[in-house]
Amino acid sequence: MADKCLITGGIRSGKTGLAEARAGQFGGPVVYVATATAGDDEMAGRIERHRRQRPDDWGLVEEPLRLAAVLADFRQRPGDPPLLLIDCMSLWLSNLLFSDAGVFGDERAAFLEQVSAYPGALIVVSNEVGLGTIGMDALTRRFADELGWLNQALAERCDEVIMSVAGLPLTLKGSD
Repeated sequence: MADKCLITGGIRSGKTGLAEARAGQFGGPVVYVATATAGDDEMAGRIERHRRQRPDDWGLVEEPLRLAAVLADFRQRPGDPPLLLIDCMSLWLSNLLFSDAGVFGDERAAFLEQVSAYPGALIVVSNEVGLGTIGMDALTRRFADELGWLNQALAERCDEVIMSVAGLPLTLKGSD
C-alpha cells in the first residue's frame, strides 16, 4: 500500500468503503479522523452508522476544523505513527468555509504542509465535484473551486490517487 493515498469519487460512489477496506489491510494501528459534525438527526444517524461499521480496535479522532493539529500531534508521539484515515475533505472544507474569517487559508495551508510531513501512512477521502455543472450561487461555485484545488494539491502530495466510481476503484496515480 502507498504511504499516502487520496481516494476521491462522487457521492455514494463507494470511496469510504474502499478507504476502510484498504485501512483494514494495513497491518498496524489505524486512527479514523472524522470531519463530520451532526447538524441534524439525519447526519447524526450517518455518523452513528459509520461508528458501528468500523473495527473496534481503530482509534477515532473527531475534528471538524484543525486537521493540521491532528497530524502534528500524531507526528510528535513516540513510536511508529498509525495509519490515519481522514474522511472527508468536502465536509472539512465546508466546515472551514463557514468558520471564522481567516481560518480557511491558514488551516488549508497548515494541513497540506502536515500531509507532506506525516511520516506514516495516510488515506484521505474526498468528493469529486468537478464532473458536474457550475453552481448557481457564489458559495456553491467557491466550494467547488476550493475542493477542486484542494484535491489537486492532495493528489500532488500523495503517492497514489484512486477514483471510486460505482464502487469500483480506478487508479489515477500509482499502482494498486
